[in-house]
Formats: sequence, C-alpha cells, structure tokens
Amino acid sequence: MKVLVVGNGGREHALAWKLLQSKQIEQVVCVPGNGGTASMERCQNLPLAVDDFEGISRYALENGISLVIVGPEVPLAKGITDYLQDKGLMVFGPVRAGAQIEASKAWAKALMQEAGIPTAQAAVFTEAAAAKSYVRAKGAPIVIKADGLAAGKGVTVAETVAQAESAVDAIFQGQFGSAGEFVVIEECLIGQEVSVLALTDGLTIRPLLPAQDHKRIGDGDTGENTGGMGAYSPAPIATPELMARIQTEVLERAIATLRAKGIDYRGVLYAGLMIAPNGDLKVLEFNCRFGDPETQVILPLLETPLEELILACVQQRLSELPPIAWKGGASASVVAASGGYPGVYEKGQVITGIDKAEATGATVFHAGTKLNHQQEIVTDGGRVLNVTGIGENFEQAIAQAYAAIKYIQFEGIYYRRDIGHRVVSGKQGEQTS
Repeated sequence: MKVLVVGNGGREHALAWKLLQSKQIEQVVCVPGNGGTASMERCQNLPLAVDDFEGISRYALENGISLVIVGPEVPLAKGITDYLQDKGLMVFGPVRAGAQIEASKAWAKALMQEAGIPTAQAAVFTEAAAAKSYVRAKGAPIVIKADGLAAGKGVTVAETVAQAESAVDAIFQGQFGSAGEFVVIEECLIGQEVSVLALTDGLTIRPLLPAQDHKRIGDGDTGENTGGMGAYSPAPIATPELMARIQTEVLERAIATLRAKGIDYRGVLYAGLMIAPNGDLKVLEFNCRFGDPETQVILPLLETPLEELILACVQQRLSELPPIAWKGGASASVVAASGGYPGVYEKGQVITGIDKAEATGATVFHAGTKLNHQQEIVTDGGRVLNVTGIGENFEQAIAQAYAAIKYIQFEGIYYRRDIGHRVVSGKQGEQTS
C-alpha cells in the first residue's frame, strides 16, 4: 500500500521510518517532508503546504494513496481530515471538531470538567484587566496559557505576579496571534510530567508506552519552554497501576464525552499529565496527534506493524487486534537545536556527521532540515535533529544517543546535556507546570 504522511518534522520522519519497516508498505510520500525523508528508499517528498488540502487530495487520488496520516496539529484543527474524507480518502487523525481538544485550551478544559477528568483549577479570560486582577488575587506561582495553537510555546509558568501579568499582556497584545484571543490561567501543579499517547477508533482505546519529555531549553529544566528538547520511554513513573487509572479516569472519560457530543474521534489522543508526589494525577493538556519528540522514542520500541494499528483505528476495528507488542528495553532521544531557539535562529547551516552518528547504532530523525541546491542537508528550523538511542536500559539508551550526537556539527548547534536525568541519576526530580 501507498501511504501519505502530512508534516515535515522529526515525528513525521519517525512515522515514515517505522512504516517502511513493513513489507506491506510500497511507498511513503511526505508532504512536504524534510532532508531525512528525502534520503530514504521508497520515500519521496511532495512540495506542498500542509494546509493545501486540495493539492494533497488531488495527488492522493491520482496516485493511488491508500491512507493519509496527519502529523501536525494545525492542519487537523483546520479540518484536513473532514476535507479528505469527503473526497473518499482514508485518514488517520481526528476531524476538526475533535481537534478542538488541542486547538482550544478553554474548550478542552470545559470538556475535562464535564467528563469528570482530574485537572488543574482554571479560569478563562477575554481581556487583560480581569486576567491580571485574577492573577493578583491568586498569587504566584501560576500558569498562563494562550488558548490556541502556539507550537508548544504558549505556556508561561510564572514565578512572580509581575511575570504572570507580563505574560498576560504579551498574549493579549498579539504575541501568538489568533491563539491569544482567550487566556487560560491555571493553578501551578507540582510533580512530574508524563506523556501518555493512545490510539483510538472512537470506541476502543489502546495506550502506547508512556514517555517523558523535557520542555525547558536549559539543563536542569531551566529557561524557556520549547516544543521539547528530548524524551525517553517507557517512563518509570507511569507504573501499570497508574496507567490503569489514566485509562479509566482520563482516556475513557474523554472519548466517551466526545462521543456524547457527536464527535467520532479516530486518531491519537495524547494526554499530558502531572503526577504529584503523593501519586495524584491531573491532566495538563490534551493533544490530538502524535507527540514530538515522544514519537521518536516510542516507535523504535514498537513491534506491532504501525500500519496495522492505524488502519484498525480508521476502520473502527481496534478491539479486534491482539495487544500491542513491544520490544524490551528503553529508548532516549536528544534534540539538536539551532542556536537561539526558541527565540530567533538562523537557517541554512550545513549539517555534517549524520552518517558517523548513525554508524554508532543510533537513529537520527530529521526535524528542521532540508536539502539545499547543492543537495547538502542544511538546518531549516529550531529543532533540527532528534538523535535516538535504544538499549537494554536507560543508561545504555542515553549513552548511545550522546555518543552519536557528538559527531553531528552545524553552526550554532545546541543540545541539552542532561536528557534522562530523572532515570539515570535515580532522582525523581520535580517539575512545575
């Protein structure tokens, strides 16, 4: 079968990489893809924008595409699934109404409250004065969120009232464009964050291995929030007992409530949770797609063919499949970023050393890369590469990733030196969010 993957990040490279391990997959087409997907056998890039629904539809129908898998949240929120389904194509990813669970934090918060899903206390505001008055009444630390999609950067964990008020002003003054029409203000939760991605056909829910992300730019979980600087899986904090609670208290309640609203949600439901020191869990956010960089550590451990799971979701027969099969061991991924990220950064820097990095046994997923006119791989984004190691344990996986990333060079390269610090040090460090 031929599969079209929408997106151009490390997540989409990992999806294409995993799909191509199956003999059932004849070809993967990535729209628009990146330097990594351009370099794989049986894979080609198609230079269309992710929101060119008409162009994607026409290509898929004319070229025998059996399945479309949507990576990023923006085209899902704009209704790509609805559009392509109307043209008779099979699509993995929720319809526009379902994608609201990520596209609007206020909408998602209301759904959680309706469903009885444990979550942080919150309030929603449409103008700055009322929001700042609320901040002053509640005090700090406190969390300020832009309502809409902001590429993972619309959240400020404010340590002071002044910082919170500044974040409120920035959102209402247009820092995140239309994503900032509403501001969601939440209590600050203490504990460890964990990402639980689940596949669903709208009725049955199958969780994938839990992962932990590193959202802050700096070592020791310091500095600004990013789209994610690294990850590892399976996250030890997500014990079988905790995963059972997440299934019943979070995932099943969310899907049942969506169904009650008339939303047939088929795709990935990704819950970002905070686990308190006493074991209490609360949902920080829902996402409507595969996580990035979580996908780059989960898929290397997956044994069940990915296309079997995805087709079962699209065709609403997930309950008929046997349990998902996993390899033993652990995986870890380190993000190589452009200097200046998550702020201003340069593009077009030539990247070297990828072959040497992969010769160590690690896998290098391309995120923000492309081929230049000389067919050299160059930087084309803030998060440039995801260097993923696997091993019998976290120590081996993390060591492999760091041994490999040392070979990669480009002007301004930056990466955290402490990915996996909670699992290799044995310390269960706390985060705030």
